[in-house]
Amino acid sequence: QVQLVESGGGLVQAGGSLRLSCAASIRTFTMYAAGWFRQAPGKEREFVAIITRSGSSTYYADSVKGRFTISKDNAKNTVYLQMNSLKPEDTAIYYCAARYTISSGTYYQSPNEYDYWGQGTQVTVSS
Repeated sequence: QVQLVESGGGLVQAGGSLRLSCAASIRTFTMYAAGWFRQAPGKEREFVAIITRSGSSTYYADSVKGRFTISKDNAKNTVYLQMNSLKPEDTAIYYCAARYTISSGTYYQSPNEYDYWGQGTQVTVSS
């Protein structure tokens, strides 16, 4: 049974920073690509940042490019999302996701392409 557990969310003022963590109960985490998604009230879930299984390549939504950084520590079975220069429009529930893949260089942008999801962590940015 694969489990993903997010942590690190909270309330922060605009311009501040947070680091989200996602711990995975996966023995072969090196075989999993991962991503962070978010969902604001009344909106669809959208991708924020995604990373290949090796951690060597990343891809970001235009809205967070230059402010957020995704990373993957395969030794610790953990994916991180460092969020800097936060804006009120970043307020949402943030979810991490993972999927098994034999392709080392492929990343997956659609939520439908992921098999496993965490429970979500709330990020609120006040103005």
